Amino acid sequence: MGQMHTPAAAGTQTLPLKGMRKMIAAKMSESLQTAAQLTHHAECELTALQARRAQLKEAGSQVSLQDLLLLEILHTLKDHPVLNATLEDNLITLHGPVHLGLAIPLPGDLLVAPALFDAEQLDAEALALARRALVDKALAGKLSVRELTGATVTVTNLGLSRVRFFTPILNVPQVAIIGLGGVQRRLQRGADGSLLERDFMGLSLTFDHRAVNGAPAADFLDDLCRRIEQGEPS
Repeated sequence: MGQMHTPAAAGTQTLPLKGMRKMIAAKMSESLQTAAQLTHHAECELTALQARRAQLKEAGSQVSLQDLLLLEILHTLKDHPVLNATLEDNLITLHGPVHLGLAIPLPGDLLVAPALFDAEQLDAEALALARRALVDKALAGKLSVRELTGATVTVTNLGLSRVRFFTPILNVPQVAIIGLGGVQRRLQRGADGSLLERDFMGLSLTFDHRAVNGAPAADFLDDLCRRIEQGEPS
């Protein structure tokens, strides 16, 4: 007798895992199978950074809050070079330049994380321009193989979401990926006892425990939060 197939329920769809989606799936599976991944979570108040953004906007700048967050990440990485690293063939390479991978969503629920090369050399204005250019290039499907594979550490941003903390998956052989979660507005008591509305962002750091221990990873998040809450250029 031939094999019997149960007909699909009305409205049910099956989608083949192929093409770019299949490549992404294979990369994610490889990452989880080959790296000892652990995630730390923290949160930071955005008041000072929002004030800095407002000042820049008033002066005619196009720098966004995301650009300022990326700039603080870059400044923090200077003091925590162990996270700007790759691990291949049992060899940890601490990179001098920060080739910052930016996770960019594409149509069709696809995702790429191309490198913004030598990002540590950029000021806020140059970073904003370079980020927008990289996003446009990704959406146009014009990224080079070097851009797609050259990042040394990655940042992924959930944007306007209620998800405040998550566990981003490493882009191996990188040893760290920083997740920017959603923002929550809360009442905070001021120094004079008054209640003030303040925005807090969730941060997540996934790292390869083979290359980085928990304490240095926590130090990075603590330092990053301090810089964001100071809101001043480093």
